[in-house]
Amino acid sequence: MKNIIEVAKKEKRPVKVLQYGEGNFLRAFVDWIIDQLNEKSDFNGDVMLVQPLKNGLCDMINDQKGLYTTILRGVQNGKPVEEFRQITSVSGCINPYDDYDQYIKQADNPDLKLIISNTTEAGIAYHEGDKLDDKPQVSYPAKVCALLYKRFKTFNGAKDKGIIVIPCELIDKNGDVLKEIVERYAKEWELEKEFISWLNESCDFCNSLVDRIVPGYPRAEADAICEKLGYKDNLLDTAEIFLLWVIECHKKTHEDVLPTDKAGLNVIWTDDMSFYRTRKVRILNGSHTMMVLAAYLSGLNTVEECMKSPLIRPMLEKGLFDEIIPSMDGNKDELIQYAKDVLERFSNPYIVHLLLSISLNSVSKFKTRDLPSLLGYYEKNGELPSVLTFSLASLIAFYEGKFSKDKSALIGMRDGKEYEIKDNPEILEKFNELYSKEYKCNHCKSNEIAKSVLSDASWWGIDLTEVPGLEEKVASYLFKIWDQGIEKTIKEL
Repeated sequence: MKNIIEVAKKEKRPVKVLQYGEGNFLRAFVDWIIDQLNEKSDFNGDVMLVQPLKNGLCDMINDQKGLYTTILRGVQNGKPVEEFRQITSVSGCINPYDDYDQYIKQADNPDLKLIISNTTEAGIAYHEGDKLDDKPQVSYPAKVCALLYKRFKTFNGAKDKGIIVIPCELIDKNGDVLKEIVERYAKEWELEKEFISWLNESCDFCNSLVDRIVPGYPRAEADAICEKLGYKDNLLDTAEIFLLWVIECHKKTHEDVLPTDKAGLNVIWTDDMSFYRTRKVRILNGSHTMMVLAAYLSGLNTVEECMKSPLIRPMLEKGLFDEIIPSMDGNKDELIQYAKDVLERFSNPYIVHLLLSISLNSVSKFKTRDLPSLLGYYEKNGELPSVLTFSLASLIAFYEGKFSKDKSALIGMRDGKEYEIKDNPEILEKFNELYSKEYKCNHCKSNEIAKSVLSDASWWGIDLTEVPGLEEKVASYLFKIWDQGIEKTIKEL
């Protein structure tokens, strides 16, 4: 069988987008959008990917010369729809840990217009000790600061060489937060005041919200898909048909640079995205995070299995309709309808969305997606929501494991089989330490671990042991999970 590089046609276009993140989501979302723009508008630009962590897909992407296939699946007008597309908008991928010079050289590209990223919720964060002359810096914001400073110097602060920055990480005001940390590094590194002025006047850090379910590589059916396509593709990327991108700009909309309207794409340019963000993060993403860890521990592996489960689906619906939506402000009928649409999307039979894929960085995901609903419900009702509180306990139970040999993950056990737990090194270190201790009894274990996890304000933004009753209730659920099993605990919710 031929390889995709032997059958796909790729035009040479200038690189206009630098993208931090080479994973499944951005390739089926942003790079898919850019591919559409190249076909249906005068955009005429490619994307250069940057691998934000030392290990990733960079080599595989370059082996295929940036080419890969997206498979969009869903139901439209009651009929199944499947769309295949060869994505030719990716120029290549750079690993700054292996070739920093090639990375920083991207700043000198006069055609560069946009920086886009998805480094997960944990990516837009300050890392103490990053320096300008590090090759590379540890944090994503520090990498951006170094690159933008190089661009400022290369073009002598030319106003027309500023960059539009659109982060896609699922944190509130992601562009504002990223800019704040970039400026913090600029001041720490004692860079010229003119550079900070250029950041403020010539660059625009936009807030954005992305919405498309992307299961990614269809491992179980990859061979069959390649047989159908007639070529080998090691980077197949599956996604649902639905797509929404809301972009909030401070200076002006940037449709002149990113002409999404000409391609008929569901992209909303606005000066206030708060409604769209709150609705999506707390209902769609919050439902995912609330459900998946308990569902995985109960023996399920995909979102579709959860939607068919007589155990998990009622838990999901109770948490969504009785806890998340009542915790929110806004028109309840609209929120309920959106939630029903979300459940329909979760039930898409053509999307195989692995629970372990969703479990990546669950601590920061819970903080962003579910903690506001938990605290909001308590504030409105004076009592703790049972499903959301249980899901927090399920998170702690899911993270029970010991370090892998390379310490890149914790190794947990489910039904006698190993599974990988992936998160920030500091979080993995703490759980490894907590679960390596000897405890007198399961009550002692649940109490001590609940207290240690909930009191870590660096994880949650606040000390959660100060929320009345939360520590005791989480510890109680933890004990039940370990004592009577997760399925019986869910039934009692």
